[in-house]
Amino acid sequence: MDYLINVMPQLLQGASTTLKLFAYTILGSLPLGILLSFGLASRFKPLKWLLQLYVWIMRGTPLLLQLIFVFYGLPLVGIIFDRFDAALFAFVLNYAAYYAEIFRGGIQSIPVGQYEASRVIGLTPVQTITRIIIPQVTKIVLPSVGNEVINLVKDTSLVYILGLSDVMRAGKIAMERDTTLLPLFGVAIIYLVLTGVTSVILKQLENRLNYYR
Repeated sequence: MDYLINVMPQLLQGASTTLKLFAYTILGSLPLGILLSFGLASRFKPLKWLLQLYVWIMRGTPLLLQLIFVFYGLPLVGIIFDRFDAALFAFVLNYAAYYAEIFRGGIQSIPVGQYEASRVIGLTPVQTITRIIIPQVTKIVLPSVGNEVINLVKDTSLVYILGLSDVMRAGKIAMERDTTLLPLFGVAIIYLVLTGVTSVILKQLENRLNYYR
């Protein structure tokens, strides 16, 4: 226990990178996913096919492979990111694809009659989306989005492949330095706390949206 207490500051320092990547990914991927979902649900087939190809690639290949491609592959064509930006870029593109599919399903579950009714009462397309569609879709897709958010907490551990000083890398360094597996228990505790707090927040948000039932 004393060892874990001593090593915990190092792990928490790595956790700051984990939290930063998590927060920035949410801020980038959720709005992008919502925007892409309307393209996936559109009747303009060229755009729909292009977005379906993007979603297929992002969901059909491992995130680890995408991280390696962005950081090590894109420089071959002159596109260079630093380590954190490369990780963030790959995470946003990957999770936006998942959110796009989730929100697409929610959009297509809204009865067509509601779109027609909004036009009858004089709402513009933008007003229809922001006042009628998005509030209902948010309630429908929140459990699925929540699952992906929790997965994101754990997926941040993949950035060790790029040499970022996240909580997993901090634990690995301490483990190799001190030749003990105890740092990994500290890493597990941090991830359990992060996923637990995230789950509580998502549950509270879901309860607040119960009035849409």
